[in-house]
Amino acid sequence: MDDSKFVIIGAKGQLGTALREQYPNARAVDADELDITDRSAVEAFDWDGTTHILNAAAYTNVDGAETEEGRRAAWAINADAVANLVAVAAQYDAALVHISSDYVFDGTKEPHTEDEVFSPLSVYGASKAAGDLAVSLAPKFYLLRTTWVIGEGKNFVRTMLGLAEKGISPTVVADQIGRLTFTSELVRIIDHLLTTNVPAGTYNATNDGEPASWAEITREIFKAAGADLTVTDTTTAEYFAGKEGIAPRPLLSVMDLGKLQAAGFTSRDWHDDLKEYVAKEQQN
Repeated sequence: MDDSKFVIIGAKGQLGTALREQYPNARAVDADELDITDRSAVEAFDWDGTTHILNAAAYTNVDGAETEEGRRAAWAINADAVANLVAVAAQYDAALVHISSDYVFDGTKEPHTEDEVFSPLSVYGASKAAGDLAVSLAPKFYLLRTTWVIGEGKNFVRTMLGLAEKGISPTVVADQIGRLTFTSELVRIIDHLLTTNVPAGTYNATNDGEPASWAEITREIFKAAGADLTVTDTTTAEYFAGKEGIAPRPLLSVMDLGKLQAAGFTSRDWHDDLKEYVAKEQQN
């Protein structure tokens, strides 16, 4: 597959960074080079010869999206901009790869399947659901719903490792259940879908392994890092009690991976990727 005909959007983010490593010949752009919320800018961009548009751009500040300014930004990037890319994909007969989220659901079902009805709890979740609807209108698309992404950038694992270095024993929510998804795994999934030419459509795309709470994951992080610290469990309600501007979170974020497995892909266990990630972080 000729990756020189790929365009990576959001190239400087966690996933965009991993995609650039996988597809070194792709055209990689970020917001400073292409404002995808500006339809005229998207239309004026040179898409000639593009076969695949990989959209790794997103507004992901879940609590920030609850503010007046954040609400507009979330809808502009997660919905309007996606519609702009769908139009371009249709015009140039390009496949659109788009990343979605468990936040399009209310977290009351386990596991989540690809055909579950939208039920977002937050502005962020609603904006992502709107983006999903837009993507579904593209002539050829791969819509990947993922959870709890960890890569090169600010993320939960790095935050906990920072606490470990300072010897801080944290209190962490224990009633949100899901799986970590490493950008390395997301890229493996994307490459599999594109190179094996499986049917286009929506796929749940996460690491595999026994689902866990954020508190349990924190214990695994400390164990991998050799940090002898105590993790105190709390509930989401208790953790955010008295705090303003907090978006509601889905509590059950486990995605059914059956469709992805049927497409010939076996996801790695998040425990294994976590151990490798922590070891790499400690070397840096």
